[in-house]
Amino acid sequence: MVASRSARERRAGVQAGPLARVKIDLDGDQQFLYRISCTTCVARGRSPWSTHRAGGDNGFMAAMDRWTFHLVEKHPGEDAPCLAFLAEAQQRLHEKREQTPG
Repeated sequence: MVASRSARERRAGVQAGPLARVKIDLDGDQQFLYRISCTTCVARGRSPWSTHRAGGDNGFMAAMDRWTFHLVEKHPGEDAPCLAFLAEAQQRLHEKREQTPG
């Protein structure tokens, strides 16, 4: 059974930890759009720092990876379940950079 949008949102919120606010919307193609925002950091004036990525599980992983990097950089003492996957997130970033023509 495929998890509902609200169930995915709850699961992502737990994994992201207490500083995160997770919202899953639908994009124009009716695919999930994962948004993770920080409850303490501000970007561009008054908007909370956030990341958003579209599309299935890869979108979830991309958003969660970016959130994990944000936690490590801006909140080094913070604990969140997603930090257990930091090494994998770093590996995906390394692989992506190797594939990008430069």
